[in-house]
Amino acid sequence: MKFNTQVKVLGMKSSKGTMDNGQSYDSTKVYVETALDDSKGNAKGYAVAEYPFGLSEEFAKYKHLPFPFMADATVEIVTTGKAQKTQLVELKPLEMAKQKAA
Repeated sequence: MKFNTQVKVLGMKSSKGTMDNGQSYDSTKVYVETALDDSKGNAKGYAVAEYPFGLSEEFAKYKHLPFPFMADATVEIVTTGKAQKTQLVELKPLEMAKQKAA
């Protein structure tokens, strides 16, 4: 199931290299402001949720932007049949979208 939502991107981090055992890694993580669950009355405010977002080259597309920034995000919920997870599929910074429209 895919859906679109606006998110506040607080940070991004790319990581690429080779571990001591020879296995290579290549990824980007996106850190998004996320509301705490206040349904039990013992939490209030916001925290940060981490989402994997493709390879390290994704970071290059956004590193020039001032952080934090607002973005339209395409998010997908997937499951293995037992466990469910949320994946970040696409990010469109709102300021860039406004500049293209002008």
